[in-house]
Amino acid sequence: MADIWLMRHAAYQGHQTGHHAHPGAPLSDEGREQARHAARSVPDGIVGIVTSTMPRARETAEILANHTSLPLVAALPIFAEWQAPSIVYGRGPGTYPERYTAWQARRREEPELRCGDGESLADLHARAMDGLTLLNATARQGSLLLISHALYLGVLTRLGNSAAVAFEDAARDLWQFTETRVLTTLTAGN
Repeated sequence: MADIWLMRHAAYQGHQTGHHAHPGAPLSDEGREQARHAARSVPDGIVGIVTSTMPRARETAEILANHTSLPLVAALPIFAEWQAPSIVYGRGPGTYPERYTAWQARRREEPELRCGDGESLADLHARAMDGLTLLNATARQGSLLLISHALYLGVLTRLGNSAAVAFEDAARDLWQFTETRVLTTLTAGN
């Protein structure tokens, strides 16, 4: 089977370390430069790019496609970042509403629990499983590059763990902007 490569999108407008990004945040000027630079080091053998539909990932993918002549095979919401509840957009630890911190305290024991309009850990885990199935089917035609988001990529690489453990481990895994790794879990359920 062909390789599946993972890349975190480039830097986006309004980025603050440890804060939840707004889903519609576009790339910053720095991010566009990072994406152009990353195009020079795309792994050999990739035949196409797939990406999240969120602007920062989609824009990164479009820049890479333009600079490498690789086709942008698909932009799909299945590869989007974990949907944090809108009450934490632009906020970081120490400024979270009580409702969110209460959810954080319960999410490990209740991974199906949602906070407001956010996505549950169980839903993210299931979406990543479906994403892996889709990637595996698409990679039969050659190696792929998935451009997505730190938490989603982290969960995708930990699908053998429970939803809560995969999420918590992913949250501690610091993907740098445009960092690229090969996916070593190649089948759903591993």
